Amino acid sequence: MAYDNMDMDDFETVEEASPPPEQPSNRNFLLAAGGLAALLVLTLICVVVYGMVILPNQRRGQQTQVAGINAQNTSIALSAQQTGTAAKWSPTAPPTATRPPATSAPTSTSVVATATRAATRESDLTAVDPRTATVAALLTQAAEAQKTVFPTSTLLPNSGFADDVGLPGLMGLGVLLVVVIFLARRLRMAH
Repeated sequence: MAYDNMDMDDFETVEEASPPPEQPSNRNFLLAAGGLAALLVLTLICVVVYGMVILPNQRRGQQTQVAGINAQNTSIALSAQQTGTAAKWSPTAPPTATRPPATSAPTSTSVVATATRAATRESDLTAVDPRTATVAALLTQAAEAQKTVFPTSTLLPNSGFADDVGLPGLMGLGVLLVVVIFLARRLRMAH
């Protein structure tokens, strides 16, 4: 049988005999998109719950803890201050007023001046307030404490992932991730 290149009947029968190609199903795509949308909504709900309920409770707890620590520090500082003040106290008697010796031939003006000086000295000695002395002692302690130089550290803190693992560990993890990417692509292309 001779084949005629212009014979179109053979081609029409072949096209009619084969079933039309099936349209690809979008079902898998729709399931994946729905799953991602559900995950997004669930994540947003969790973020809102965390921001509205959990975070304020944590902040209140931290503020309560800070207030307690500040109260304890204040109590300790007051106790140390009172201990320092008590350690500097000495059981000596307060100064007593003594009268100046009498002059041999006082005149009327010198007697008045001497009596005024004696009264002024006597009032100065008895007018010392214990609270003023306490404040003066505390100010002296504060001035002495400011003279003390406290050493400060110049080193950086040793914390974090890079400090624990180091630069070679980070480079190794980077190479491992690149290998995982290439293996995943190769496996995907093979199937």
